Amino acid sequence: MFENLTEQAINVTKEIIEVSKLKKGQILVVGCSTSEICGDKIGTNSNLEVAKAVFKGIYEVAQEKEIYIAAQCCEHLNRAIIVEQEAVPFSEIVNVVPQPKAGGSMATTAYVSFKNPVAVEEIKADAGIDIGGTLIGMHLKKVAVPVRLVNNKIGEANVAAARTRPKFIGGNRAFYNEDLK
Repeated sequence: MFENLTEQAINVTKEIIEVSKLKKGQILVVGCSTSEICGDKIGTNSNLEVAKAVFKGIYEVAQEKEIYIAAQCCEHLNRAIIVEQEAVPFSEIVNVVPQPKAGGSMATTAYVSFKNPVAVEEIKADAGIDIGGTLIGMHLKKVAVPVRLVNNKIGEANVAAARTRPKFIGGNRAFYNEDLK
């Protein structure tokens, strides 16, 4: 079972990185309900072994591409983020260490797996994976664009994803370019 979860996580992560065109040094936020992966209601069955299997797949792909993972904690920790300190050198760090039932199993796994983990209240990630309806939108840059993944399940959990793009400001670019000729 765990090998299958790792493989599904690898496929999801490869797909979002490719579709989003993430580059070295960018940030991928991950929200994950291990309860939903197991077929249970979100927040009812935190499972560290499931988190380890899913994290392994996500982290393997991200490290290969030199992309940072930002693991979203659960609502008990106000959806704080666990991330490598070097990814957020100027962010205000908060003092918390996630636990499986207070922060979530994925955030706990990230905390013990990262070289120099820190917690921050918020982040503006370049793309995101939402495993099981954890609502990662608050941690994405403006403007978030939904990505319809082919690989849209991990275990029993639905997977939603998004990428971001710069804002369009100032009207129709083609109009202004014609006006300047």
